[in-house]
Amino acid sequence: MMARIYPLIILFLFSSCISEERKLENLFDDHWQYSLTTNPLFATNQGEHQFNDRLPASNLSALEQQYEDDREFQYRLNVIDRSSLSEEDQLNYDIFSVQLENSIRAYEQNNHLLPLNGWWDYHAVIADLPNRVPLDNVEDYENYISRLGQFDDYNSGYIERMKKGLEEGVVRPKAVFDDYLASIEANIKEDVSERALFEPFENFPERINEEDRGRLKESAESVLSEIVMPEFLRLRNFLRDEYIPNSADEIGISNIEGGEEYYQFLIEQFTTLDLTPGEIHQTGLDEVERIRNEMMEIIEEVGFGDDFDGFVNFLRTDPQFYAETPEELMKETAFVLKKMDGQLPELFNTLPRLPYGIMEVPDHLAPRTATAYYSRGAADGSRAGFYAVNTHDLDSRPLYEVEALSLHEAVPGHHLQIALQQELEDLPKFRTVAGFTAYTEGWALYSERLGLEVGFYEDPYSNFGRLSYEMWRALRLVVDTGMHSKGWSRDESIDFMADNSALSLHNIRSEVNRYIFWPGQALAYKMGEIKIRELRQMSEEEIGNDFDIREFHDVVLLSGSVPLSVLEENVRIWINE
Repeated sequence: MMARIYPLIILFLFSSCISEERKLENLFDDHWQYSLTTNPLFATNQGEHQFNDRLPASNLSALEQQYEDDREFQYRLNVIDRSSLSEEDQLNYDIFSVQLENSIRAYEQNNHLLPLNGWWDYHAVIADLPNRVPLDNVEDYENYISRLGQFDDYNSGYIERMKKGLEEGVVRPKAVFDDYLASIEANIKEDVSERALFEPFENFPERINEEDRGRLKESAESVLSEIVMPEFLRLRNFLRDEYIPNSADEIGISNIEGGEEYYQFLIEQFTTLDLTPGEIHQTGLDEVERIRNEMMEIIEEVGFGDDFDGFVNFLRTDPQFYAETPEELMKETAFVLKKMDGQLPELFNTLPRLPYGIMEVPDHLAPRTATAYYSRGAADGSRAGFYAVNTHDLDSRPLYEVEALSLHEAVPGHHLQIALQQELEDLPKFRTVAGFTAYTEGWALYSERLGLEVGFYEDPYSNFGRLSYEMWRALRLVVDTGMHSKGWSRDESIDFMADNSALSLHNIRSEVNRYIFWPGQALAYKMGEIKIRELRQMSEEEIGNDFDIREFHDVVLLSGSVPLSVLEENVRIWINE
């Protein structure tokens, strides 16, 4: 059952007897426990295992209740006298307020009626469940089977929300569903032994005896055959027969009911900045021009004169730039990361304890997902972070991009930042998991450039790959706002990206689909990176010869993920000190 909140009158009488600091602390504790209870998958990832046998409630009534609960939490926050709090607690208050406001506004904007974004959609999370839960003993396996057995209710809740979206005209566009069903069908196997979800029962830990193995295996076969596989089929059939035929013809989110207001909300949520689509579009055009000029310098250097298209065609077609096997691509990736591991002390005072590994993107996701992604490790240290490399369609995974991509996803990018945040001990729990996209993705993009300072990108092609990745994020500002605010078509967006980058056409098409599917999210990368670079330049100019890059990085990282306005204030305080 979901945690309940004190009735407001009782809350008022109780709270009048305690200090404002204690009220805030109690509020944070209550909300943390509420988050663990209402999202058991999140709890497991945080090392809280009392809910390991459950999936979250996903239906409309549960989300309405969570909305009401958020409003009550907001009321409790608003009655606290912020001015009487310490400076540190005022910051905690403000960040918590932003998170609550985002959650409340998202529900009011019908965000819950658009549960698919083409990234880690709920069915993909279930398919990846063996990599997200402990499987060390009999109880762990029983919990895993219990979760699989709840997939019918979990799936029903999401389908209910999408049906409501169809009724309200709040739907995703047809254009992004060309190959979407394949990500579901990859999990539908007649033979139980071929199902990825059954793999844990083929490789038990030694501590589990033969009798328990047989019992658990039989139970898993039953649940997978009678519940999980039929539910994957039901989802596939619902999307194929009902949702996709009735989805939107126009690709821009502004075309749905209330879409313009919704897109503005998404901009503010993902960038943490009060900017219009037009302002972001112009920033993107300016960045595209700047980066294009830097690219042309390299093109001239390697003997192509001013022939941008000719050079890009050379990069896209010459075999020297492509791995012949998945193993070769993984080895190149591992070499880059091991090299960067040795350079981290030059850039950072504080490094995380949690290790990271590399893995191939699972087969059921690889054909339609990004070039790579990072999966955070468990907060209790029981599972490392993982950088997943897409080895599908090797002709679209150029080696000259490996350095920039790896620094972004692993170190000093996502793994270093997220693992450090999880290990911060002097912050309220909610701040160790806060995820402001402009901060986390802005940091990862900024991290790509850090390679220039410690001996990476010595090859002009690799440096062009770095610039191509920076261009990619600048193009997002133009294309995302173009499609969702200015009426751009999918083909116009693809052509604009192809004309201004060395990205493969396969990647460009996948990326444009992603921006259609997930409006606003792609704006966070470049806007966050621009702010971090601005703050570094300001620090270097103000502090002069005493500027220490490692101290600057401590200031940026050791408050965790924060809105960009908070990050700027933290840096200004450090400069003044």
